[in-house]
Amino acid sequence: MAIRNTMAWVDSLRSQVPTLSPAALAERKARGDALTLIDIRELQELIDSGAIPGSHHVPRGMLEFWADPAMGYHRRFFTEDAEYVVYCAGGGRSVLAALALIEMGYGKVWHLDRGFGGWQEAGLPVDDVAATSRWQRKS
Repeated sequence: MAIRNTMAWVDSLRSQVPTLSPAALAERKARGDALTLIDIRELQELIDSGAIPGSHHVPRGMLEFWADPAMGYHRRFFTEDAEYVVYCAGGGRSVLAALALIEMGYGKVWHLDRGFGGWQEAGLPVDDVAATSRWQRKS
């Protein structure tokens, strides 16, 4: 059996997940829309690159556990009526994460097209996570 090509698989799932462009997300944030931004990148990615202001870091491996109110790991920013925008570095992992939240029963979920990289390329604001994190890259 051949190993599945991950990006081809992710691309086949994209049509099942609503998408926001970086410009559309920035516009919605500027309007004051109540969006909960979920950054599923690894911690070191946040420290190295920063994050979209106001986002919550949820490691991809913990997403379902933190989003499930029945779990001891549950985070209070996961609520049934909230609207979520999930992002990763380039827009692949966020498709899978958004699909997971949709399958869990969250009704208003988008993934950020081209991820954090697209946000940066658009010249949109970035929080310097390294400046406030106790976790830092060691030389």
